[in-house]
Amino acid sequence: MAFWRSKKKEVPNQESYSSPESSSVPADEKEDSGGIDQTVSELTQDSPQEAAVVQPGPPTSGGLFAKMRGALSKTRQALGTDIRDLFKSEGRLVDGEFLGELFSRLIRTDMGVSCAEAIRDDVEKRLKSRVVEMEEVLATITEQTRSMLEQESTGLRYSEDGGPTVILVVGVNGSGKTTSIGKLANHLHRSGKSIVLGAGDTFRAAAVEQLTIWAGRIGCEIVTGKPEADPASVAYQTVEKAVEMNADIAIIDTAGRLQTQTNLMQQLEKIRRVVGKKIEGAPHEVILVLDSTAGQNAISQARGFSEAAQCTGIVLAKLDGSAKGGVILPIREEFQLPVKFVGLGEGIDDIAEFDASAFAKALFAQ
Repeated sequence: MAFWRSKKKEVPNQESYSSPESSSVPADEKEDSGGIDQTVSELTQDSPQEAAVVQPGPPTSGGLFAKMRGALSKTRQALGTDIRDLFKSEGRLVDGEFLGELFSRLIRTDMGVSCAEAIRDDVEKRLKSRVVEMEEVLATITEQTRSMLEQESTGLRYSEDGGPTVILVVGVNGSGKTTSIGKLANHLHRSGKSIVLGAGDTFRAAAVEQLTIWAGRIGCEIVTGKPEADPASVAYQTVEKAVEMNADIAIIDTAGRLQTQTNLMQQLEKIRRVVGKKIEGAPHEVILVLDSTAGQNAISQARGFSEAAQCTGIVLAKLDGSAKGGVILPIREEFQLPVKFVGLGEGIDDIAEFDASAFAKALFAQ
C-alpha cells in the first residue's frame, strides 16, 4: 500500500504507521480511488531544534491587537506614510482637495472604490470645512472601517447533533490553504478539540506530505490516499474515521483550483454529497482561503468559489506579507461572508479569530 511520509531527517523517531482496512465511498458515488491508505496516530517526536521552529508554543504576548498590528505592518506603514503626507504641522483643512487625496491613498490598500468612497464620505460628513490633525482623521477612518467590518459571528459553526463537525477547505493554488489548515487544526487542538485531518489534495504529493507532518507535530489523526486517488474517497474515509473515534472535528483539504475550472468545481460538489451521506448536514463549514497578497484578484476568487462551493466563511492568509490588507473590506461588502480567521505570520500559532475592532485599529495605528 502506498502513502507519503516525510524524510527521516525531517521527522526523526517516526512511529510506525497503521493501515486499517479501507472502506469505500457510497456505491452510487464510487469511482477508482487509486487505493486509500489511512495513516493514523502519527505522534511524531521532533528533535528540540526542529521543535523550536514548528511546535505549538505559548501565545504571543501583547494580545490580539499586537498580533494584528504586526501582521498589518506593511499595509499600515504604506497607508500611514501616505496619510501623513496629507498634513502640515498646523493641520489641514478638510475640503475637496483633501478628500480627493485621501481617497486616492485609501485605494492603494486595495479596499476598492466603493469602500474608499464610503470612508471618504464619512470623513466629509464629520469633518468638512474644519482644520484637523491627522489623529482626528485616523480616528474617524478607524471607526468607519470597524463598522464596515462588523459581522454577527466569527466563530465556526459546529454540528448540532453532537457528532463530528466537518470543515471543507477550498482555495486556489498557492493561496496558503494547506498551511492554514495546519494552523487551524493546531488552534482547535489547543482549545481541547480532537481533530482528524483529511489529505484530499491527492494530486500534489507535497501537500499530503506537508499535512502529514503538521498532523504529527500537532498530535492529531490524518487520513491519506494514494497519488491521484479519488478525493471524495479520502473525504469519506476522513469523516468515517472521525465518527469511529468520536472526534470533534474533521478538516478536509482539497486540491487547489481556479473558480473557472468547471470539472474541478463539480468535484467539490461530489465531496459535499459524499460527506453529507455519512453525516447529515455535513459539511458544516466550507472555508475559502484567500491570499491577502492577491489584492483585488481575491475578489474574483471569492466570487467563483462562493457560488460553486457554497462557502460559509473565509480565512484571510498571508496578511503579514501584504501591503493590500484593505482587500478585506470589499470582500465583506460584496459577499457578506464572515471572515473566520486571519493568518498573522509563518508560525504554527500565527492564526487568530477575526475581530473587526482589533483589525481596524491595527490597520490605522501609528
